[in-house]
Amino acid sequence: MKKLIIAVIGLGLIAGVAGWFLSAPTGLSQMDIAQLKDGDPAKGESIFWASGCGSCHAAKGAKGDEKLNLGGGLRLETPFGVFVAPNISQDPEDGIGGWSLADLANAMTHGTSPDGRNYYPAFPYASYARMDLADISDLFAFMKTLPAIPGKAGPNELAFPFNVRRGVGLWKRLFLDPAPVIASPVGAEDVDRALWDRGRYLVEGPGHCGECHTPRNLAGGLKLADWLGGAPAATGDGKVPNITPVAGGFGSWSANDIAYYLESGFTPDYDSVGGEMVSVQENMAYLSADDRTAIAAYLKAIPTVSATSE
Repeated sequence: MKKLIIAVIGLGLIAGVAGWFLSAPTGLSQMDIAQLKDGDPAKGESIFWASGCGSCHAAKGAKGDEKLNLGGGLRLETPFGVFVAPNISQDPEDGIGGWSLADLANAMTHGTSPDGRNYYPAFPYASYARMDLADISDLFAFMKTLPAIPGKAGPNELAFPFNVRRGVGLWKRLFLDPAPVIASPVGAEDVDRALWDRGRYLVEGPGHCGECHTPRNLAGGLKLADWLGGAPAATGDGKVPNITPVAGGFGSWSANDIAYYLESGFTPDYDSVGGEMVSVQENMAYLSADDRTAIAAYLKAIPTVSATSE
């Protein structure tokens, strides 16, 4: 019995040490950091709107230029607890005004803070990990032009074990993957591949559409087999719709319908955007017409997910 107890303790220690190393925060390689260049703030503005920064980090209900005041504070009530969007304004004490470009790139592609902690995936770095470093450089340059907003946003409200940030490192091992979700267009031989690729980049990367429109497993990871097939709302009640080309639903929209919806907020049957999608649509209206067309092209040529997946 004594030997058994010693063996169990030994295995527990080995598992603990392994878990500690496997959960360690990761970051960009020195080679990647060396390749980071000064960005273009004009290009970065488009990335800012595509990435939806103001939707979470500006005040609730903010419109227009108010979305540039990134003082945080939005409460995201989820099954894992309440996540509070932090201040990401240019305030050097309360925001990210003291961050370097490498700090932002590590946060967005690896979910790792400048002081080496794991971020919770309420910050959608699992999608941002698919972004080009050049775009992150441009975004950083644009964000440097934005106001400094004093004041801390407040702490997350999480119970054990979700309040143990180190454990998020294990989540990253399972679900943080920079590879594209959909390898190639389906269902249409005449797809403009360059346009579709641009749409895939915007939807799967900065646009992080899958974070809301794709169902999750018990660990909070996206079920990629049901990509964009609809999901329970991450915050509150209700459902987020299936936006694959499913018959009788979103699939009945033409590419022009989708692009126009992203620009204007109006559906083909003259209804208007509602709920949390209001802020997203307002962001998409800032994109170029070509980018909205690309998003539509992508959504029209991805695998259909049955409506039952919602």
